[in-house]
Amino acid sequence: MPDGAALRVGTLNLASGRGADGRALAPAALAAAVAGFDVDVLAVQEVDVGQPRSGGTDQAAVLAGALGAGDWRHAATLTGTPSPFRGTWSAADPPGLRGPERAPDGPAYGVALLVRRPARDWAVLGLGSGRARLPLRAPDPATGRPRLWWVPDEPRVAIAACLDGLTVVATHLSFSPPTAVRQLRRLRRWVTSLPGPVVVAGDLNLPGGLPARLLGATALVREASFPAHGPRLQLDHLLALGRVTARDAAAHRLGVGDHRALTVTVG
Repeated sequence: MPDGAALRVGTLNLASGRGADGRALAPAALAAAVAGFDVDVLAVQEVDVGQPRSGGTDQAAVLAGALGAGDWRHAATLTGTPSPFRGTWSAADPPGLRGPERAPDGPAYGVALLVRRPARDWAVLGLGSGRARLPLRAPDPATGRPRLWWVPDEPRVAIAACLDGLTVVATHLSFSPPTAVRQLRRLRRWVTSLPGPVVVAGDLNLPGGLPARLLGATALVREASFPAHGPRLQLDHLLALGRVTARDAAAHRLGVGDHRALTVTVG
């Protein structure tokens, strides 16, 4: 990084903008939940765009406005409206990037990377999906009674913002550990082509020091992050590849999301 430059980098699992009561926050409340959260670069996972369940909000744009991030990108991993009963999701393949100059094409879900300083370049990598399914309890449309549905794994992506002297990569890996490990290894190969040093930020769905070891990286934050109300596991990570200095690592409980946000200053 340029001499004297420093960046506050963070990661947040937004959980589709849900607050402590489990309901999606309206745009003003979503902005208020991150007001005063001082980060220069923020990786955000589980971001809704135009979804009925979150009031049709373009959550990436709302967060960018609240944080003063003039440059940002959203990568849709799934398009359409989610349902456990019918196939209304479709995979966004290959993943595309949408920024502040482009309106949404329709309902979508994915990850975002928000930066206060203009990026010199952006890149995106599709990481694929696995065969595992996640149990979800939801009402049966025929009877109205709760039942267990098995939701398939979604495609995963990584977004890279190449800044002056630092590249930040945002991602959200599979809930299936074997698939997450495979995706992390693919990510490791990709980041070697990016300008270094690199900070990887996101919900990696792998605990403790495992992601750093697999990536050959340095863990910049060592704090439990999940669940937000009483964290027991560190599933969210900020990892450095290459030489960076780091200070002021912290975990934060915000008014949105089901994970604690992590931040660190690098420079």
